[in-house]
Parts: sequence; C-alpha cells; structure tokens
Amino acid sequence: MHTFLKRFASDESGATAIEYGLIAAIIGVGIISGLTALKGGITGTFTNARTGMSVAPN
Repeated sequence: MHTFLKRFASDESGATAIEYGLIAAIIGVGIISGLTALKGGITGTFTNARTGMSVAPN
C-alpha cells in the first residue's frame, strides 16, 4: 500500500491537464468579462447608427 501511495503521489500526468483546464477557464472568464464591459459601448454605437439612418434624407 505504501508503494502505491508513493507512486500515486509522484504521478503528475493529470496535473498538466488540470493546469491547461484552469488556464482555459481563466481566459474564458476574461473574454466574457471584456465583452460584458464593451456591451454598453457597442449597443450605443449601433443605436446611434440606427438613429442616424432613420433621420437621413431619402
């Protein structure tokens, strides 16, 4: 049993996958946060464009 626990503790094959998963999750949270922050500005830009088109002379 001691040998199994020692081998299990030294096995790092799953650690890399977990690290990559955490990095991907952090990048995903960053992208979602950035898009949420930009949402108001983008919405305002399209609203201004729509308003400008609706009052433009034919």
